[in-house]
Amino acid sequence: MEARTDLSLFNERISQIRKRISSVIVGQQEAVDMLITCILANGHVLIEGMPGVAKTLMARLTAKLIDAKFSRIQFTPDLMPADITGTDIIQDDSAGGKRQFEFIKGPVFANIVLADEINRAPAKT
Repeated sequence: MEARTDLSLFNERISQIRKRISSVIVGQQEAVDMLITCILANGHVLIEGMPGVAKTLMARLTAKLIDAKFSRIQFTPDLMPADITGTDIIQDDSAGGKRQFEFIKGPVFANIVLADEINRAPAKT
C-alpha cells in the first residue's frame, strides 16, 4: 500500500512540474513531456528550434522547478576549452604568504547545461 502512495506522490509532483512549465511555455506540450521524460531517464536533451521559441526559458525554468543548478555556455569563435571546464588560478594565502592553485569551476559543472549556438565554436573546443 505504501508503494502506491509513493507512486501517486511521484505522479502528482511530475504533473505539477508539467503544469508549471506549460503555464509559461505555451503550445509546446510535446517538447515539455519529452524534456521531463529525459530528465527522469537521467538522459541528455537536445532542444532544437527557431530563435525565439523559448528554448532557454524552458531549460532555465525546468532547472528551477527541480531545484537543479543551471548554467549557459554561449559558444563563440573565441571560446576556449578552459572557458567551459574551468581553470586553475593562483591564490595568495594572506595568512601564510604562500601561493597555491585553486580550481575555479566552469559552467559545465551544473545539473542542467545549455550549450547555445554550438555550431559557432572552433573545433578545438
